[in-house]
Amino acid sequence: MAKSALLVVDMQEDFCPPIAKSINELLSMPFAMRIATRDSHPSDHASFSTSHPPPNNKAFESRTEVVNPKNPAESMSIPIWPVHCVQGTPGAEIIPELDQSRLDRIIDKGRDKHVEMFSAFADCFGNKTSTAASFDLAKFLKEKGVGQVFVVGLTGDYCVRCTAIDAHKEGFKVFVIEEAVKSVDSGANGWGSAKTELQALGVAVIDIAGPEMQAIKLYQQQ
Repeated sequence: MAKSALLVVDMQEDFCPPIAKSINELLSMPFAMRIATRDSHPSDHASFSTSHPPPNNKAFESRTEVVNPKNPAESMSIPIWPVHCVQGTPGAEIIPELDQSRLDRIIDKGRDKHVEMFSAFADCFGNKTSTAASFDLAKFLKEKGVGQVFVVGLTGDYCVRCTAIDAHKEGFKVFVIEEAVKSVDSGANGWGSAKTELQALGVAVIDIAGPEMQAIKLYQQQ
């Protein structure tokens, strides 16, 4: 059995629902690595409503274009959000209810104000830069001998989804634990659509009490 890592996505003060209990249960299991991600945005991040003039700056409704810093000919439409998880503010901190003593490392992402970074592996254009993230997560996991990752946290239809997709692209076997995930939109057009997409790619969406988790409990990581 390949070494397994638990990726805890964006359990931060600014937008955290009550799922810490489930994630703490997972953190107590014998994963080889337990890593948390943390949005760490500059105050003028491109996705913030305050970075754009009205009327096209409505959080959850408006969108804006961002340009690939490595290829100016490439652009992408991204959602506009309320200001959240600004570097150095209490809202950017991981919630105290989460048992951080069990974490092996925290990766800060979304640090480049010009681009969106839902995934813990790369920005929205697939770039891996020290400007956007504090370290290369895929490289780190592979150096530790990890072959499969279990993804939990926030949000199922954005950061969890993108993290799982990029983990799959990096060659990891990927599982998303559904009870330990919350979404912006928990309906058919949000988490429902994301779940279908993940399963079509070969990412397994599993139950916290399922056989995959029982195998983790029984397996002593080498």
